Amino acid sequence: MIVLFLLIILLIVGVILFGMFYILKQVRQYSFVKAMINKNKYTAWGMLVLLLVLIGIGLWLDHVNTLIVLLHLVLIWMIVDGIRLLINKYSRHRVQAFVSGLVALGLTVSYLSYGYYQAHHVVTTHYSLSTSKVIDKNLRIVQISDSHIGATFHAEGFKKHMQIIQSLHPDLIVVTGDYVDDDTTRKDMLASTKALGQIKSTYGTYFVYGNHDKGYMNYRNFSAQDLEASLKENNIHILNDESVQIAKYITVVGRQDAQTESYRKSAQALMQSIDSKQYVIMLDHEPTDYINEANSHPDLVLSGHTHGGQMFPIGITGELSGANDMTYGIKTMKDTTFIVNSGISDWAIKFKTGGAKAEIGVIDIEK
Repeated sequence: MIVLFLLIILLIVGVILFGMFYILKQVRQYSFVKAMINKNKYTAWGMLVLLLVLIGIGLWLDHVNTLIVLLHLVLIWMIVDGIRLLINKYSRHRVQAFVSGLVALGLTVSYLSYGYYQAHHVVTTHYSLSTSKVIDKNLRIVQISDSHIGATFHAEGFKKHMQIIQSLHPDLIVVTGDYVDDDTTRKDMLASTKALGQIKSTYGTYFVYGNHDKGYMNYRNFSAQDLEASLKENNIHILNDESVQIAKYITVVGRQDAQTESYRKSAQALMQSIDSKQYVIMLDHEPTDYINEANSHPDLVLSGHTHGGQMFPIGITGELSGANDMTYGIKTMKDTTFIVNSGISDWAIKFKTGGAKAEIGVIDIEK
């Protein structure tokens, strides 16, 4: 753990130093900057100090998103400047160095503004499924995932989203993990849990833990036990490697998180005592066990965790590395349908540029 922490620190320092010196190197090519430096030899040092101050303020206010902005600016600038050099080499027209900077800045602002909007503008995504199994009536499931309360909204924002969910007339509410985060306050947790518990539905609200819910850093002002108590007080049913039959022909199975629990039951073990006539909805925060889950034959598996890819190219690398079986959307394996929700919010990163958006999932199951 200490080695990983040190590697992260080194990576952060490396990104800052590389970004800072790349920006200074590019800006020093501008004719007016050259003139300023020739006139006063301390101008370059002044630019360095100013850049350090600006980056320092950004890191103090929000270190994660400052690094995101810096990294995108430098990468985009490198690409744009590479194109400029090719144009200058193979074309009669010469493009000045400052043009690269202006274009890179404009593209970075536009790209990250789009990502900010995608992360903060919550939409409702609908899926329509059918089953040949006998169920009492058509079933509407509303899925909430990865709210990370305090990231893109606090309790008041969460309450507004719960009002939208109530207007959807759900039969079943499922929360597929990362409900809270290390930066969530006790006040926000309690108020949000109360709002979640006030939603009226046919079969109630069911909850599984994600990798952030119990806390990593242990500096927030409430414990995992406080969260559990608040959920139970508000009639939110926690499923830890267990199942519950919520209607005559409908069962909900909730799995422990694959990343934070040293032991969790297999999908087969959870399914073995359930009547095959039951329509089974399995909740699993991380979409990482699809083969075993498909072989155990639940009808529907709902997950989150990936944030829809969050930022390009995280989604692609997540699947290529085998960290996730799917990043976002819907697919069927054998007789099981898998849906990955992109999350109603984000973790510390306040941008979604991976093609996903912040969403509330609505799954309609027709007889």
